[in-house]
Amino acid sequence: MILKDLLEHFEIDCEFPDYLLNQTFNEVFLDGDLTKTDDNYEIVVTTRQDVTHQMFLKPAEEYPVVIMSILPNGSLNGMKFGQIESDVKYVNGL
Repeated sequence: MILKDLLEHFEIDCEFPDYLLNQTFNEVFLDGDLTKTDDNYEIVVTTRQDVTHQMFLKPAEEYPVVIMSILPNGSLNGMKFGQIESDVKYVNGL
């Protein structure tokens, strides 16, 4: 699934960099719960393996898409996608 499909699924009408619209993400987010605060969105889903996946959509931010996963042992990992394709940061920690 690409971000463009996810935005259509949740009827989110925001501008994102072209490269992000075609970026692939896990389909599990289609079953997530959507919340909106101002112009920012959060999609949260917990899998059968008790992993909580979060997608933060903040179009005006330096990193408009952030993916975070909280593992059952409390470990945290994810990725931050910047306004340009070469600006991707990995997040790891407890």
